[in-house]
Amino acid sequence: TTSCTEEQKVVATMFKERLVVICSLVYTLGGVAGFSPLHGLQQGLQQFPIVPKIQKHQAKQNSLAERSRRVLEVATTGIQTEDADKKVPFPTVLWRFTRPHTLIGSALAIPALHVLAAPSFNAAFSVSTLVAMLYAMVPSLMMNLYITGLNQITDVEIDKINKPNLPIASGDLSERNATITVLIALFISLWMGVAHPVLGSQGLNVALWGSGILGTMYSLEPFRLKRFPLLAAFCIVAVRGTIINAGFFAHAQAAAYGNTGATVLNCLLTDSKCLWSSLFFGVFGIVIALMKDVPDVTGDKMSNIRTFSVRVGQTRIFNTMRRLLTMLFLVVSAGFFKGAFAANSMLLGGCRLIVGLSSVAAAFSVRDEAATVNPESSSEVYGYYMHLWKLFYLCYLALPFAR
Repeated sequence: TTSCTEEQKVVATMFKERLVVICSLVYTLGGVAGFSPLHGLQQGLQQFPIVPKIQKHQAKQNSLAERSRRVLEVATTGIQTEDADKKVPFPTVLWRFTRPHTLIGSALAIPALHVLAAPSFNAAFSVSTLVAMLYAMVPSLMMNLYITGLNQITDVEIDKINKPNLPIASGDLSERNATITVLIALFISLWMGVAHPVLGSQGLNVALWGSGILGTMYSLEPFRLKRFPLLAAFCIVAVRGTIINAGFFAHAQAAAYGNTGATVLNCLLTDSKCLWSSLFFGVFGIVIALMKDVPDVTGDKMSNIRTFSVRVGQTRIFNTMRRLLTMLFLVVSAGFFKGAFAANSMLLGGCRLIVGLSSVAAAFSVRDEAATVNPESSSEVYGYYMHLWKLFYLCYLALPFAR
């Protein structure tokens, strides 16, 4: 062996490697067919050092096959193999049914708008503000559950293609139980809007009824506005822009700060904070509305839902919305930087500077995160879409400083 040439060593190595592959293939095929064709040969070759390599290679192949099978099952059912026979607890199913990313957005909007509407920072942290905030939180989250739940009930077949891990599409929640859940949520929401003479303000009821009506028309026949791109975008923009922001701003003015005559229209016309916040989140709502449909093209085409992504292409919508949101953040940052130098106090200047810097960081985040995204890859676009929701949350966290 020591005297063999380099060429002979190379030939011997190639022979061993090919023998490993051939034996592994025979082992795999034999396992699929239910027998072990090399069982006797394996026992006879145990003395040779190549056998452990064959066994190691086979074990690796089996492991990879098992992992692939588990990944495929999780991707199609949302449930891991060992948990497939276990019933998912209802609280977990209900949490998934709420579409948490939308629920969190509503939960952050209410306190942020109450602080923004406060005449001073001291007033923002009073007991009356806390009571008004908590009273508005419950019916608004119930309405959010109604709207997102209704959309899932009416989109079961589409979701089996686009979002198979949702509770109804995956079989974790029956349509009957889903219907009961959304009807209870709708009743609680609307009842709380009128149950208290002060806390059930005009602003709160505009937010609840406005979003409820548009959410119903968005999903249900004979309207089903989601079939029409402009009307579908209008519903989302109106709810995420004017209805939520102006509605809860007016509610805070009336229920927390004693301005009982505050209405949605009055706040929009007389308070610049209400107007500009509504416009900002309205534009952000356009981005969310159109970006939401980019990863759902396959199911939308099959269901004849003619979204903008279906009509003009995923890449064009993705790039247009990315640029629109980047421009929005840059315009906001320029405005607040200018306002910081014109502020009449260090506190006000500091608040505006924080918002300006945050907007610049958000603009770069929108651009940088999109750089590696393939607009025609549903999984990549959905990940980017969820990144935009995180920026949406951060905007509400920065909103109290936007003065």
